[in-house]
Parts: sequence; structure tokens; C-alpha cells
Amino acid sequence: MIPYFGATMFHLGPIPIQVWGTFVALGVLVGTATAAWLARRRGQDTKVIWDTAFWALLGAMIGARIFHVLAYNPAYFFEHPWKLFAVWEGGESVIGGLIGGAIAGIWYLRRRKLNVLAYSDTALFGLPIGYAIGRIGCFLIHDHPGTLTHFLLGVRYPDGVRHDLGLYASINGFILAGIFYLLYRKKAPMGAYTVTFLLWYGLTRFFLDFLSFSAKSSEQFRKLSALY
Repeated sequence: MIPYFGATMFHLGPIPIQVWGTFVALGVLVGTATAAWLARRRGQDTKVIWDTAFWALLGAMIGARIFHVLAYNPAYFFEHPWKLFAVWEGGESVIGGLIGGAIAGIWYLRRRKLNVLAYSDTALFGLPIGYAIGRIGCFLIHDHPGTLTHFLLGVRYPDGVRHDLGLYASINGFILAGIFYLLYRKKAPMGAYTVTFLLWYGLTRFFLDFLSFSAKSSEQFRKLSALY
């Protein structure tokens, strides 16, 4: 079992730094750099990758917040609309982030009249490693506790040993990054990373979500797609 520990913040001199935000930022940089690495080998413009990442990140931030608001407690935000912008209080959806990022990234590529499939496939090559690094931040602050378990990777939360979905998501990202590297070594055709990501992430996310709540709760089951 993994011992429970709290690591929400550290200090750089007098400046407080959030652990989660640090790993998310690191994940974005590493993921984009990885995609740019592939772009060079495909003869693509690396500047396009960095620019696409900027717009995709902006879209992801907006999509993650909007999806969280609509999925969890829309009535609360209608009563307190200013809370919609209080992102520092938490409340972002990975699904919403992926959708928002995809929309913004595709919009940018179409605006530049570039090959959307080619560049989006290259951009996706860096997503798993960036996602895995970002999810380390989730694990360190333990903001995605799961159901009680006796599994060897369970975390000893104050109320018992539980699955930690942040840890599992990070491991899942590193595994997919390894699969992508194998596809690269095999000279996978254009579009292979896109198809593999959609299938792998969709399937593994479906099963991981069953560890985040009691399957006996029909209300939570109906909200399965809105988790995180």
C-alpha cells in the first residue's frame, strides 16, 4: 500500500507554488515539445505545433470549466455567476478540456488552411506524456480518491485504503506514451495516433470511472461521463 501524504504546495523563497499547477504546466511543455519533435521528423512546421498548443490550451481551460459547471451544479452557478470565473477554487473536467482543446486546435489549423488531420495527429503524439505528467500533480494532492480497496497500489487515506484515480490516470498516460513510441518505431501511418488515442483513452477511462464511485448509486452512474 502507498502511504497518504499531503503535498499541495511548496515555497520558492517567499513565493507559494501550487504542486498541481506546476505539474500541469510541466506536462503542457513536455507534451508540446514531444509533438514538435515528431513534427520535425515529419517535415512539418514546429511553430505551428506550438501555436496550436497555445490555442488548444486556451480552449481546454474554457471547455474544462464550462463542462464542469454544466455537469455538476448548474443551478449553483446560475445563482452565483461570478463563481464561473473562480477557477482557483477548483472544478475542471478533463472531458470538457479535451473537447474544448480539440475545437480550438482544429479552428486554428483550419484558419491557417493547414492539413488538420496531419497536424492534429502529430499534436496528439505528445498528449499522453503531457497528460501523464499533469496527472502526477493530481496524485500528489490526492484530489481524485476512489473506492475502498485492498489493491497493492491503494493509498492509505485517513478513512481507509482507497484507489487513487490520479495515480492510475498518470500510469495510464505513461503506458499510452509507450505505445505511441512503439507505433513511431513501426513507422505508423498518418492518423494512427489519433485513432489509438481515442480508442485507448475511451476504453480505459470507462473502466477507471467505475473505481471512482459506488456502482450502486444510479444517480452517479447516470453522470458517469461527467466525472472529473
